[in-house]
Formats: sequence, structure tokens, C-alpha cells
Amino acid sequence: MKILSIGDIIGKPGRDAVKAILPDLKGDLSIDLVVANGENLAGGIGLTPSTAEELLQCGVDVITSGNHIWAQKDIYPYLDGRVPIIRPLNYPPGVPGKGYFTIDNVAVVNLIGRTFFAASYDDPFRGMDLLLTELSPEVKTIIIDFHAEATSEKMALARYLDGRVSAVLGTHTHVGTIDAQVLPGGTAFVTDIGMTGPLNSIIGDDCQVVLQRFLTQIPHRMMVANEHRVVFNAIMTDIDERSGHATGIERLQRVVNV
Repeated sequence: MKILSIGDIIGKPGRDAVKAILPDLKGDLSIDLVVANGENLAGGIGLTPSTAEELLQCGVDVITSGNHIWAQKDIYPYLDGRVPIIRPLNYPPGVPGKGYFTIDNVAVVNLIGRTFFAASYDDPFRGMDLLLTELSPEVKTIIIDFHAEATSEKMALARYLDGRVSAVLGTHTHVGTIDAQVLPGGTAFVTDIGMTGPLNSIIGDDCQVVLQRFLTQIPHRMMVANEHRVVFNAIMTDIDERSGHATGIERLQRVVNV
């Protein structure tokens, strides 16, 4: 089984890049399942029903998120429905939505890290331990989008779960890393997939706006860079469906004009 995981998609440029690249990519690489982080779909922060639908219509199967999942309130009702949008599993009990989605005996799980985040989240390590006891034995392939700041926390989770899940793929920092590997127990890992968003930007946002914030320390409203060249970052993992172990991991990067 080949699973494509697309890094944080930034605003309209990111959505347009996915629409331009994904349909042909799925056919060319015989991809079986597509996961995409969509927490920055709507103007760079949060997602809405309509922006989520754009992704689903062009071939994304499951949309993951992170700390910006609550930025657009009109998505809340959809989180408890059948739409394949998930929020981090280790949010406190009682919040809307679900932390994983199962499709064709593949579980896609969303977790959020605790290091360097202002909010207090539940323990992602023990949260994943519990989920593994609850999943059906038929579910062998388990893909985790770990939305976290610290490289060490991402690596630690992957090592902790090595051999028990198929892949631990980092998101959130928007900068792709070069450490894609299959760990000794059979779990694919990368610290960060990277972003799908404007190339001439600062992690997707307008350069001048971000620079003003750094230079003046005065809060400025962030805005997605108005840039026609967009980078598409993704990770493709090859999974043995019988064991659920990864047999390969590959970084994909494309630049497209939108």
C-alpha cells in the first residue's frame, strides 16, 4: 500500500497547488490513500467546510489538523459528523471531533505535542498507548500526523511507537526535514513533512508582515503571501498491509505556478 501525506496546506495558494498536482500524482505513483494537514486551509489559519471540501473533491481522503483547528467556528459541527476531518487525539475530553479516522482498515491518527506549546494537552504517548488497545485487530496500518514544535518530541514518539504503528510523520513547523527513514521496528518517520504553500514567503506568510512583527514587536495580522509559485511538500510511505510495517519512505517536492 502506498500512502501520501501532504504537509500543512497554506491558504488558497496551497489549495490550488493540491488541485493542480494531486490528481495526476495519484495516478502516476499508484497511491492508495491520501492524508493532508488542513489546519491552515482558510486564509492561513483554521479550515472551513468549503475549504475542506475543496481538498476532498480533488482526492484527499483524510484531513488532519493541529493547534489551529478551532480558529474557524463554522467547522465545529462537522467535526462530530462523518466527514473525514480529525483533530488531535490528545485534546482534553469533551471537545468536538475525533482524534482518528479509519478507512479501508487504515487508521489515520492526529496527535499534538506538548513541548513549547502555550496550551496544556494530554499526554500523546499514553494517549496513543490507549488507542492501540481499542483499535480493531484488523487495522494493521496506522499513520500518525504528529503536530509538534520540538524535533526531540517527534523523534521520541516515533521511537516509542516503533514497530507498533506504520508511520509517525511530523507537521507544524512548515519546514521539511531530511531525516526520512524507516526505524528498526518498521515504523516510517520524518521530523517534518514541510508545507504546501507560497514559495516566496516566511513559512507561508507575507514576508513584509512577518518582518514588521519581528522588527517592531507590535502584533500584526498575519496574511498568506500573494505568490504564484507554490511548493508542494509530501511524504510517500510504502506499507506492508499484512504486517502494517513500513517498507519505504520517500520525500516528494514539487514547485508549481498557480
